[in-house]
Amino acid sequence: MPAIHVTPLSRLHETVDASGAGHVVTLINASTAVERPASIAPERHLFIGVSDITASMDGHILPAEDHVERLLRFVQEWDRSRPMVIHCWAGISRSTAAAFITVCSLRPERNEAMVAKALREASPSATPNPRLVAVADAMLGRNGRMVEAIAAIGRGADAFEGTPFRLPVD
Repeated sequence: MPAIHVTPLSRLHETVDASGAGHVVTLINASTAVERPASIAPERHLFIGVSDITASMDGHILPAEDHVERLLRFVQEWDRSRPMVIHCWAGISRSTAAAFITVCSLRPERNEAMVAKALREASPSATPNPRLVAVADAMLGRNGRMVEAIAAIGRGADAFEGTPFRLPVD
C-alpha cells in the first residue's frame, strides 16, 4: 500500500532510509540548505521554497498557486511503487498540509474530513498550514471542504518538532 511519510528536516535521512522512499518533497524557506538523501534521484526530489505563513510578510514567500501546482504535478507523476517522504523544517505545518493535499488529490473520492481525521490520528502535533490547504482546496474544486476539514481537527498539540509519521494514501 503506498504511503506518505512526514518528518522534520532533522530526521529526513533516517526517515527516507527506514521507509525505503523513492520520492521526497521539501517545503522549506527558500534559503534553507537541504541535503538530498543519496538514495533519491534528483528528478524525484521536489524543493518548494515557501515560508510557513498565511499572509504576506516582508522577506517571506507566501504559499501560492504555483507552489501547489508544482506539488500536485509531482505527486500525480509518483508511481506509488515506493513511499514518498514529505518534510518541512519542523514536520508540523507545511509538510502536514502537503500530505493532506496529496491524499486529497490522489484520492478525489475520499471524504476530506476522513483524510483530516486520519492525519490527526497519525500526528497529534499536525497543524497544516491553512494557506496551503485553502489554495489547494480552490485548485482541486473541493468547495471549501478541505479548509473545513482541517479547521475541524483544530490546532495540534504544541511541539518544537513533529514526530515522523505515516499517512496511507489508500
